[in-house]
Amino acid sequence: MKNYLLVESHPSHPERLEEFNRWYDEVHIPEVVALDGFVGAIRRARADPDGGPSVTIYELDGDPQAAKDNVHAAAAAKQLNMSDSLSYGPIPKMRILALQSEYSKPRV
Repeated sequence: MKNYLLVESHPSHPERLEEFNRWYDEVHIPEVVALDGFVGAIRRARADPDGGPSVTIYELDGDPQAAKDNVHAAAAAKQLNMSDSLSYGPIPKMRILALQSEYSKPRV
């Protein structure tokens, strides 16, 4: 069964969105994917005019809770290069998801 870690996050200020995106894509995602339990990631940029969250979906391998715990442990050990362009109010939301089903539009 495929499992995923969905993370919703925001920049610390709207004026820092470009810096936030660059850090997230070039630093944060590669560091997280290098941790045990992670396979890859896709990130969806904020498109909402109301400033909705950035959403990253990490594909996991093995125990999903262990992978999530690895992120927390790496952050606590300062093994992740965090940026103050990331908002902690609201704090990033992390949710483990299991693949329920997949559907693709039939090709004609």
